[in-house]
Amino acid sequence: MADIRPFQAIRPARGLEARVAALPYDVYSRKEAYIQAAKDRLSFLNIDRPETQFAEDTDMYAQRVYEKAGDMIRERLEQGVFVSDEKPMYYLYELTQGQHVQTGVVACAAIDDYLSHVIREHENTREEKEADRIRHIDACGMQTGPVFLAYHRNAAVQDVVQRIRRQDAVFDFGSFDGVRHRGWCVSRQKDIETLQAAFGDVDRLYIADGHHRAASAVRVGQRRRRAHPDYDGTEAFNSFLAVLFPEDELTIMDYNRAVRDLNGMTQEEFLGRIAQRFEVRRCVKAKKPEKKGVFAMYLGDTWYELRLRAQYCREGVIDNLDVSVLQRELLAPVLGIADPKNDARLDFIGGVRGLEELERRVHTDCAVAFAMYPTAREELFAVADAGLLMPPKSTWFEPKLYSGLFLHQIER
Repeated sequence: MADIRPFQAIRPARGLEARVAALPYDVYSRKEAYIQAAKDRLSFLNIDRPETQFAEDTDMYAQRVYEKAGDMIRERLEQGVFVSDEKPMYYLYELTQGQHVQTGVVACAAIDDYLSHVIREHENTREEKEADRIRHIDACGMQTGPVFLAYHRNAAVQDVVQRIRRQDAVFDFGSFDGVRHRGWCVSRQKDIETLQAAFGDVDRLYIADGHHRAASAVRVGQRRRRAHPDYDGTEAFNSFLAVLFPEDELTIMDYNRAVRDLNGMTQEEFLGRIAQRFEVRRCVKAKKPEKKGVFAMYLGDTWYELRLRAQYCREGVIDNLDVSVLQRELLAPVLGIADPKNDARLDFIGGVRGLEELERRVHTDCAVAFAMYPTAREELFAVADAGLLMPPKSTWFEPKLYSGLFLHQIER
């Protein structure tokens, strides 16, 4: 059963939340990170992407860059930008985007639940991204970005959540992307005990977003255990920062692909190759796929619709995923991308950026782009429950959990 713990958060001082909070570090390209971080020195993006504090030709993976992140957190604490709560508690974090509202419990999840698969993964991670966040956590002495976890709706949890939501929020602000952020402290001991017991009845949790953050936090915790062989499990490094949402509040968007070249082929040769496996239809305008099994492709100045020919269809929870079909039948055999985790020719683009971003990439630094139909929640859970993993970057969740609103210090 899930071990979900209250914790003593470090948070922005009252009134500074809107300036501090920032989209996750991996949403931005390096150029975009420099632009966004420069808009406000208090933005957490300055800490999450510490290379922005150096010249643009600086090695972003240099140790001094990570050390700068830790220095900035300590400076913010000394300046009173961040403050530490006096006791461990739970928190609520609510995000509203248009008519969609989702409310999560902010807590710490046990790394043992990750290792024993009470917390279930559905996606592969990229080694270099894990290494980056491991070094960031080590340098900061804390986890700065929450892992987005999902659980099957639990009545006891929802009773507490709905009652706390009727109280005054400790922060309430709108971000530039049109999302409203609200937060509450769950400080009453009875509520803390109720939530801890309720999550103790949950037999499985699912990583919706933040696979790299989760894997990195667990690796850091394991290192700390080896360095402290007398640990008893209660130490802060035995858990990681998470926000837990009921699964029916999740919104999954498409996660699209762009490839830098055509693997030595002309556009005509490339179209001929993919026509062997897909039905290819030229489109008069850009249009997202309207159902599973349909792909949109942008090549040159033209959009195409792709449908896999029947003889290449497969059964199975993984093989039947659209992301698997594209990888198996096109990216690997036609474009030579055998390892999507590590091939620098392949870029992943969140659906929130729209088809216009795919067109822009093809007109600048890529040769072809593919728009996907979103992975369904049911597919995500089926993969995780089967103990399987999707190809990397199979799901894009909106709205994104902002970083900087809750920090989990693993060393005090």
